Amino acid sequence: MERYFQIINIALEAVFANRFRSILTALGIIFGVAAVIAMMAIGNGAQKEILDQIKLVGVNNIIITPVLDNQGQSASSDEEGKSKTEKYSPGLTIKDAQSIKEILPTVDMVSPEVIYETFIIKDGIRSSAKLSGVTPDFFRVFNLQLNKGFMFTEDQLVNGGAVCIIGPKIASKFFPNEDPIGSYIKCGNLWLKVVGVLEGINVSGTNTEELGISNYNINIYAPIQTILLRYKDRSAVTAAAIHGESSESVVIFGGGMASFSSSTGGSDETNYHQIDKIVVQVKESSQLTSTVKVIKEMLYRRHQEVEDYDIMIPELLLKQEQRTKDIFNIVLGAIASISLIVGGIGIMNIMLASVMERIREIGVRMATGARKRDIVFQFLSEATLISISGGLLGIILGIGLSKIIMQATDILTIVSPISIFVSFGVSVAVGIIFGYMPAKRASEQDPVESLRHD
Repeated sequence: MERYFQIINIALEAVFANRFRSILTALGIIFGVAAVIAMMAIGNGAQKEILDQIKLVGVNNIIITPVLDNQGQSASSDEEGKSKTEKYSPGLTIKDAQSIKEILPTVDMVSPEVIYETFIIKDGIRSSAKLSGVTPDFFRVFNLQLNKGFMFTEDQLVNGGAVCIIGPKIASKFFPNEDPIGSYIKCGNLWLKVVGVLEGINVSGTNTEELGISNYNINIYAPIQTILLRYKDRSAVTAAAIHGESSESVVIFGGGMASFSSSTGGSDETNYHQIDKIVVQVKESSQLTSTVKVIKEMLYRRHQEVEDYDIMIPELLLKQEQRTKDIFNIVLGAIASISLIVGGIGIMNIMLASVMERIREIGVRMATGARKRDIVFQFLSEATLISISGGLLGIILGIGLSKIIMQATDILTIVSPISIFVSFGVSVAVGIIFGYMPAKRASEQDPVESLRHD
């Protein structure tokens, strides 16, 4: 062992004697390791975002949203392209949600929702917020838990009680020094009693709205009957609606957006849908496709053959997106790994040049008793030391590069221990594999010829 320690010491002296050349030789390994770690960090971050979004949209969910055109209704045309019959749809209603739940055996829960963009006031503090009318199934579908307080009672759900459940950020902003449970907050023109506060939940990703995900932390939730009875029911026919007037001053979100102002006349785009979203949760993932087909047929008949709705399966879209990103990350990882191979070739070239430069040294060592395996071990040690140092520097650079990418581009990056171990292990293996050939060539030098080499 002492003999091998001496050889390693000689290899260290040779590496440090040519510091600049050793650093240049290790650059390929450094950048290769750094690139692999950074690419895997981006892939891990993208995977975590997608998994978080799957949790947010819920498992096995189908989202039905209304679609509006400029006239508010669709017209069917004959083969010659001429409109032959005007067909009017009642739009998405609570009865649609009830029918889906009662008829389809594959459905576990159905959550209808109506959304108002309004303002909230408490102790002189005013802020805009989304007021959503929901049922208790909404909280179960999206895995939302109460931090404090209680869920809506049956009486509040049926009779439209003036109560609400608020997000944690609403609680911290409007009730900083008091318990919000039992207090009142003004939403639009009505005062609602706070009966519950949600637990905080992390909402990330750029396509959350398209997937039906809202920021649950800053929203207010009331029973859906409360919204329809006390705020606005768009399916109700009133004298004001007939004359094109409205006393409401809120913005309502559906498939499109309709503004109800106090002025006379209707908006350019009238929202006739009673509710803004229906979330259907099926019992098994294998039943998603078949359930969607049945829902399409059911709504097509219920809406008088007017397709004024859009049906989406967020989980399938997210899984497809995840597969696309995985393929992209594999390609990027493969490209980054090429840098390690290039670095190994660089080590081999430099070590071959080093052998040619040190032929006389090899001859002296062999003449004084060094064996062929000692020469192999010496040059192999030099190549391995260069690759190990390059791997360590690459790890530092890769972690730093991942942090810079996250700060500069707002892309989530997660450096995993396995990416560090794999990239470092590959760098060491590259040094050994590509260093063996020059080491073997050095050991095959003839001692006499080496001593005579000038």
